This record gives sequence, structure tokens and C-alpha cells, in this order.
Amino acid sequence: KNGDLKHIFVIGGCDGTEKTRSYFTDLANVTPDNSIILTMGCGKFRLHELELGDIGGIPRILDCGQCNDSYSAVVVAMKLAEALDTDIHQLPLHFAISWFEQKAVAVFLSLLHLGIKNIRLGPALPAFLTDDVRKYLFDNLGVRQVNMGNEKDDLKEMLAETPM
Repeated sequence: KNGDLKHIFVIGGCDGTEKTRSYFTDLANVTPDNSIILTMGCGKFRLHELELGDIGGIPRILDCGQCNDSYSAVVVAMKLAEALDTDIHQLPLHFAISWFEQKAVAVFLSLLHLGIKNIRLGPALPAFLTDDVRKYLFDNLGVRQVNMGNEKDDLKEMLAETPM
């Protein structure tokens, strides 16, 4: 409530060991000092070693469990919205979700069902997204493919989408 926290990033999903999958770690490294990161899924293991400090004694990286526990990240966001007398859609909430296997579909669809917009998926988009579905998701819900190697550009776009 005192304004120290300006942004909340949800970074998670499935992960791999390929160098190209460092996007999510690279994004976490460039997040502003006035932000926290809620992690979920296997992708979080790349973030645990980062030294990002804290905000008022609260670590900037908060582990919300595995993919199957992704609801925990939503609960944290809902409780934060409640504490700030707003709704989840007015929070400065940014999503970067790693797409690697089928469980990520359930996470992605759950977020869409909750009305979450401006979700970034990657490193590649799911193969089941036809051109028409992709166009709808991009044009109407702000879904974007992560910009591999250009996480700073993605960060600028995410920060520009902040509702508060």
C-alpha cells in the first residue's frame, strides 16, 4: 500500500536445458527492482539461484509451486488485489509462461478463463494454435510469443501494459 511494489511478474511453466530457453531467466534478471516474481512450474528452478534482493523484507522471487499448483500464483495475485481494494485485472501483473508440454496448456487455458490478458508464451507457440486461433488470441487477448534474445524489449512492452 505504500507504493514500494510496482510490478508483479509470473514467470513459469515447463522448462528445458537448451540455451535458447534462458529467456525466462534473462527476463527475471532485467525486471525492475520494484517488482516481485511469482514462479511456478519447472521453469522456476532456473530462477532460484538469482540474487534479486527483496522489497521491504519480502524476497523478490516467491515460489508458488509446480505447474499443477499454478492456482497458487493466482491466489497470491487475488489476495494482493483484495488487500489493495482492487481486482486482479487492475494489478500491474505480467505473465511469461514457458510452453514445453501439455500441462502448460492447462495453465494457459486457466489463465485465459480467469480473463488474464497479455500473456507471453514461448519459446515457440503451441503447435495446436491454428492461424485463426493465434490471430484471435493475439488481437483480442494480447497473447504474444516471447521475443527470444530480446527480453528487454518484451519487458518494455509489459511495463507499458500496466493498468495501474
